[in-house]
Amino acid sequence: MKSSDISQRTTAYADRRLLTRAIPNNILGQFGQIRELPFKKGTVVKFRRYNKLAAATTPLAEGVTPTGKTLTKTDITATVKQYGDFVMIPDVIRDTHEDPVLKENTDILGEQAEETYDVLRAGKLKAGTNVMYANGAQRDAVNTVITKTILRKVDRALLRQEAKHLTSIVKAGPNISTFPIPPAFVVVCHADLKMDLEAIADWVPTQKYASNMGLINGEIGSSGNFRFVLDNNLTPWADGGGAKGTMISTTGTYADVYPMLVFGKEAYGIVPLAGKNAVSTYVNNPKAIDSDPIAQRGTIGWKGSTTTVILNDLWMLRIEVAATA
Repeated sequence: MKSSDISQRTTAYADRRLLTRAIPNNILGQFGQIRELPFKKGTVVKFRRYNKLAAATTPLAEGVTPTGKTLTKTDITATVKQYGDFVMIPDVIRDTHEDPVLKENTDILGEQAEETYDVLRAGKLKAGTNVMYANGAQRDAVNTVITKTILRKVDRALLRQEAKHLTSIVKAGPNISTFPIPPAFVVVCHADLKMDLEAIADWVPTQKYASNMGLINGEIGSSGNFRFVLDNNLTPWADGGGAKGTMISTTGTYADVYPMLVFGKEAYGIVPLAGKNAVSTYVNNPKAIDSDPIAQRGTIGWKGSTTTVILNDLWMLRIEVAATA
């Protein structure tokens, strides 16, 4: 975190306030493999996965040492990019964090930072190549809702590729850490699909969970091996499906098609909205300059570097469905 032209007291306030408002709704930042952006180490982040060994099916010969194996690895690199924005604030700030103008602007910018990171991640993850359709063989045929049968097929497809259940997620807070959750595949989808999810026969809402321990931020319920989380940044493809029937449609002709992103462990990597150098706040008191001769305007803004990268397409899957109107 960094700020400029203000006291340390106000610097700490602005940093803390922005993250407080940003982190809780950073939905897609919870499930990726984490890589922090090292200070002064360039813009390329490396994610590494060690590959499994083939089964050792050759019998050992008595007294003969086997050849042995050498571990191999897969490295995937991604380049972080900077994002940010600022707003003008009136001269009433005067380097005092009690002033509501600073508080309100920091809150709004924190929400914008969260939205920015989550929208970027949603766009990258929606582009995965592993896909299943609620009906038909391509998007322009989709006009039916999610069902238990589809979920069973998704479960089978992921397990066949040896995708592992998520057992921990990124913990919300200014420091990067994780906390455990019960093993499951996590499904992230738009709120428009909530009604159809609740119609699944074995649906269990979070209110009926035996315990709230390990509850995921944004979670609404579960079905079998799947836990469901809402994120409205996973927007539908308007009129992307087949004849709308009783489905939601932007123009009233074709069904809108909604992505449901299903994640296993280490399916994708992120530089998260937390930790050293991930996001910085900047607050400047008004100064008398040519464009502001009587020091009426200051600024407050944020800047952050992030990236999202799919690490293994076969450990995640996009279900494309319609939503009941």
